[in-house]
Amino acid sequence: MQYAGVGGVGVGGGVDCDVLVIGGGIVGLSTAHAVARLAPGTKVIVLEKESGPARHQTGRNSGVIHSGIYYRPGSLKARFAVSGAAEMVKFCAEHGIPHEVTGKLIVATEREELPRLHALVQRGRENGIPVRELGPAQITEYEPQVQGLAAIHVGSTGIVDYGRVSAQLAESSGAEIVYGAEVDLISRRSSAVAVRTTSGLVFRSRMLVNCAGLHCDRIARLAGDDPGMRIIPFRGEYYDLTRPDLVRGLVYPVPDPAFPFLGVHLTRGIGGGVHVGPNAVPALAREGYDWSTVRPRDIADELAWPGAWRMASRHWRYGTGEIHRSLSKQAFTRAVRRLLPAVTAADLHPAAAGVRAQAVLRDGTLVDDFLIRDAPRTIHVLNAPSPAATASLPIGREIATRALRTLGSA
Repeated sequence: MQYAGVGGVGVGGGVDCDVLVIGGGIVGLSTAHAVARLAPGTKVIVLEKESGPARHQTGRNSGVIHSGIYYRPGSLKARFAVSGAAEMVKFCAEHGIPHEVTGKLIVATEREELPRLHALVQRGRENGIPVRELGPAQITEYEPQVQGLAAIHVGSTGIVDYGRVSAQLAESSGAEIVYGAEVDLISRRSSAVAVRTTSGLVFRSRMLVNCAGLHCDRIARLAGDDPGMRIIPFRGEYYDLTRPDLVRGLVYPVPDPAFPFLGVHLTRGIGGGVHVGPNAVPALAREGYDWSTVRPRDIADELAWPGAWRMASRHWRYGTGEIHRSLSKQAFTRAVRRLLPAVTAADLHPAAAGVRAQAVLRDGTLVDDFLIRDAPRTIHVLNAPSPAATASLPIGREIATRALRTLGSA
């Protein structure tokens, strides 16, 4: 296909595609895949700034197929995670992608966690999720090295490599994937949208879908829309367990409902190794995978957003604890030992970190649900952290349905 040259980004003349997706993570690729299934023959182009798919949130998570037990009944997260988990297992089976439905334990180690654990049982049942309550002796039947006062077993949780899933989605979608295509300008008119990349290529489309993850709020502003939120990046740091025989499957603490983070947990991956983590510390760059990566522009964006200050004033104690566990391996080890007393600091080997794109509103609220907003000829996905990988197939179908509805009325 011959694209426009390096000149302006007007939208006169023809278009290059029907749907242009910005972002080659699992949500963007699921959207392209869904468009192909719902409307065969619809031309889709996906622009990804990296040299391959799933290089950020998708490819740097713990690979869990989440059950949906944590999420408020009726929310997008609950609906899409529950259905998405089943769809993900089916998709992997159809395409020969290694996966396993392992189940997981959520373990209470202190008495004050027991009411929250019971609330999770109720929530799981409301969401239609198989849940079994366990006492201390039953915990050791599943996980001999794990200690707790009580636990629940969630049978529908699984594991997979979401990088492999993303590659298959890209192939199955039939979309044209353009790598190395970082967007720096968007021009929207009543008839089409034009997007320019930093290399000077211009793509014209009838419909734009913003699945830019860590940069979704910036893409929204480039399109002329006020997203009403900012992405605040939180780095999740992991360790590999050098004695993976200590853990049979997946073990989680009881989460604090005041935060969208699940706490340090243990995950046996599809390759047999055990991931420990993540914590959740403020990152100094949107792609800041360690403390040494600092981007002044990203920091300035955060400091200029009132919601960042309001969030910090509410949650500084929680944040201080997370930073302490980031800087002190001994503190991190103590957090793990609450679940797995046999662990020592020597058992933990640093592994690759991830960064969560967390949407924060102007009043400091951390957006708890998926956030998808429509604008003229544009759909913005503004909050899609975990469990978005699990829920990616129904999320993609929801976005594709909205886009095709717009195209049908154009």
